[in-house]
Amino acid sequence: MTRPPLSLALVSGKGGVGKSAVAAALATNAHRHGRRVLAIDVAGGEGLAAHFGVGSLAFQPRELRPGLEALAIDRSKALVEYLQVQMGLPQFATLGPAARAFDALAGAAPGIREIVTLGKVLWEVRQGHYDLVVADCLPTGQVGGLLRAPATIAELVPTGRVRQQADWMRDLLLDPAATQLVLVTLPEELPVIETEDTLAYLRRESLIGNHRIIANRVLPELQSAAAGSGLAAEAAALHRSLFSEQQEWLRRLPPERTLPYLFGLLTPGEVAARLADEMDRP
Repeated sequence: MTRPPLSLALVSGKGGVGKSAVAAALATNAHRHGRRVLAIDVAGGEGLAAHFGVGSLAFQPRELRPGLEALAIDRSKALVEYLQVQMGLPQFATLGPAARAFDALAGAAPGIREIVTLGKVLWEVRQGHYDLVVADCLPTGQVGGLLRAPATIAELVPTGRVRQQADWMRDLLLDPAATQLVLVTLPEELPVIETEDTLAYLRRESLIGNHRIIANRVLPELQSAAAGSGLAAEAAALHRSLFSEQQEWLRRLPPERTLPYLFGLLTPGEVAARLADEMDRP
């Protein structure tokens, strides 16, 4: 029996590893295979937008091409939507006094602000308008707090609608057939160690049911060494040294997929497109 494809890919990684590029590549590749895809910028900044070749993203989905849309989470608007759609309070059309009070609570109560942010992502999955939602999430140092939000709320709120929302969110995160955490790393000491620490925390807290590791910017093995001396020989020696070091770190993980180091001057959009090509490589 063929396993149904994932509904949600949450992409995280240490800053600077190419997390947004991989998120855009995953979304682009799925779209190429005929899936309706929504990409969501959770982390903020312009990384995801740049890798799609657009200036910026807004809270409302932007069509990048037919069947591929993208948005960026605005916490204030996500709060209003949470109150309206998920909590059933349609009178909160704007951030009025009650919504501001809720926002003040979010600053004091653990998990409230994260549940609103994560809730937007998971709600888009639950609605079923897309075959796949790809979320460019917070970096690994912060993603644990985001993923733990439903469990935190469940511990604080014994009953009621907020608890019900937290329960279905946690169930979706723990469903290995629906949700996958994609951890992007580089074959280098600090990114690998941070990836290992993140995995240990997630397993200890039971926050996600499925994960995969993607190693980015992996050097190819040098097929022929430059003979003699000079710049070419020095470059070949450096390449062999870096390749050997990378292989050591790859064996320590190991990743499910490796993506190549892309040489040359490439725009962010070209990088994402090239990485999307690599997703189809065996």
